[in-house]
Amino acid sequence: MKADVVLAGVGGQGVLTVARLLAEAATVDGFHVVQGELHGMSQRGGAVQAHFRLSDQPIESPQVPRGRADLLVGFEPVEALRNIAWLAPGGRIVTAIRPIANVPDYPPIEKVLEALRQFPETILIDAHALAVAAGSVRAENLVVAGAAFSLLPLTRGKLRGIVQKRAERWTAAERDAAIKALAAGRAAIGGAPPVHG
Repeated sequence: MKADVVLAGVGGQGVLTVARLLAEAATVDGFHVVQGELHGMSQRGGAVQAHFRLSDQPIESPQVPRGRADLLVGFEPVEALRNIAWLAPGGRIVTAIRPIANVPDYPPIEKVLEALRQFPETILIDAHALAVAAGSVRAENLVVAGAAFSLLPLTRGKLRGIVQKRAERWTAAERDAAIKALAAGRAAIGGAPPVHG
């Protein structure tokens, strides 16, 4: 059992944080895990890409080979499209739909979403609205994390436990919003089966 994941977004969205959370949850679940930032700058506004690989066997390279990702996780729709070359045939895309217009020639969002819909295994999530409903606009990345986690062959509840442990210093409202955001992301996936290579 293995899963190769590419996460793509914009600096300030918590892409690397989510990659670390997923890696920690997979390690606790007993998988061999490698995770790392491949390209990009994590300062606010710059493109960020992270690779996350899990397997029941040792993994040699932290980089997902181009065209081999079982799952492409987009925190921003244009960044999801920019990284489509990493996706394996039949691979799945889960992406937030709110644009972060970090370039002057940002295309019309409807054209971006229509391009993403051309891939049959695409799940578009209004992570911003779900985060607001959960109680914190800052929890948008946790909505995406909950959705991505639900598509990986991991034990339910592991990611929630990791987030609760990290949230010990947060206010009660922040902790509550984080857990609700994870659940909202999971619910947005519905009963989709896990990805695996």
